[in-house]
Amino acid sequence: MIQYEKLDSLLKSNAEWSKAVTEADPNFFKKLAQIQEPKILWVGCADSRVPANQLVQLAPGEVFVHRNIANVVCHSDLNCLSVLQYAVDVLKVEHVIVCGHSNCGGVAAAMGSGQYGLIDNWLRNIKDVYRFYEKELDEIKDSKERLSRLIEFNAIHSAQNVCRSTIVQNAWHRGQKLTVHAWVYDLENGLVKRLEFSHKDPAKLPSIYACQPL
Repeated sequence: MIQYEKLDSLLKSNAEWSKAVTEADPNFFKKLAQIQEPKILWVGCADSRVPANQLVQLAPGEVFVHRNIANVVCHSDLNCLSVLQYAVDVLKVEHVIVCGHSNCGGVAAAMGSGQYGLIDNWLRNIKDVYRFYEKELDEIKDSKERLSRLIEFNAIHSAQNVCRSTIVQNAWHRGQKLTVHAWVYDLENGLVKRLEFSHKDPAKLPSIYACQPL
């Protein structure tokens, strides 16, 4: 069990990891410090059980990551949009993956009527997703299955919002290679599932969201 009182154990673990990596590849950190060229932007949940690099076995420098409560992408979140713009315009990532996960506490909270404080304003985004799919969700009698389905809808909706951003549309207009995906990670078996959403064609966007290129 890790002792956190002075965090000395974390520093020790870091030193051991650094030593092991350097022994395996003496130039690893020197190369990593000079440049980062990830091909993937991962938009995931802040949940501590969902570490992006570990799930897909990618090394440091291979995936650019943004995490928040319940992997929400909305048009008013300047933090998320700043990450998206840097990833697309500067790093030239080729894939954006929005990944939800099973038993997500944020999505579960959004399904109820409890009040939690500041986060209630954030959860409104997920409540809106529920409203969009209300008929289908209300027909699911099992609460666990209903939660799982809303988790999927939430990931898909956020992936749609990525596509509807001017950042991604401008990249597509420039001819940049970029595909947006929606995935879900299952905490109970460690497996990631690809949802039925993968988008790389601006012509398929609803016309109301389409924008003229800069």
